[in-house]
Amino acid sequence: MTPAITLSNVTKIYANGTVALQDLNLTIEEGQFVSLLGPSGCGKSTVLRIMAGLGQMTEGNLYWGEERIKQRLAFVFQEAALMPWATVEDNVRLPLKLAKVNQREAAMAVSEALEMVELQGFEHCYPRELSGGMKMRVSIARSLVTKPKVLLMDEPFGALDEMTRSKLNTDLLHLWEKKHWTVGFVTHNIYEAVYLSNRVVVMAARPGRVIADLPIEAPYPRSEEFRTSALFNNYCRDISQILAQGAAIRL
Repeated sequence: MTPAITLSNVTKIYANGTVALQDLNLTIEEGQFVSLLGPSGCGKSTVLRIMAGLGQMTEGNLYWGEERIKQRLAFVFQEAALMPWATVEDNVRLPLKLAKVNQREAAMAVSEALEMVELQGFEHCYPRELSGGMKMRVSIARSLVTKPKVLLMDEPFGALDEMTRSKLNTDLLHLWEKKHWTVGFVTHNIYEAVYLSNRVVVMAARPGRVIADLPIEAPYPRSEEFRTSALFNNYCRDISQILAQGAAIRL
């Protein structure tokens, strides 16, 4: 497989002396769905932000498989972060407006993105009129409107109830299977990570570093049947044990 993103010996030290990451190595192949899992404060979000260019590393290197992939990157934050005064349609159009895409092309792209997240008919609604799950769908549509090749997602479903989260997990997988994105996904939820991913990368408590990289060898498409299978439960148990060990490790 072809590497899309590679972090090599990455260290991140904040101005107050906190070592967030130390000698972290990680490669995500093109088209893979890779979840980062670890205790709070282990640097999962920091890794994602460095990949996205939203944060700087202190030491180490970031390599892209191809420059064109880097140029087609989208980031989904923990909060939907919608403009409350703007409609769904206008919120999704924002990246295209900033890129000065012409109105006709932008309208087609917005319509396609809203269809992907099943929000047809809500174009003229305002964020205050939407549920938490629908707001996150708008946020995802805003990321997809630029037709990315790489999608970085920082706990996008963490604040949602379990039923909504489960539905969005399934919808996201269906989109990934169709669009073949390279996905880096941060979560605290073991079950979510196993259900979604080709690989689950487990990080140790601060300073953050990779202590396990587990392939999830279950075929796609995945369904509720996989969620209740012995294979799924075995993966969850194994990762839970690694997480417990990682939380206890100190350098």
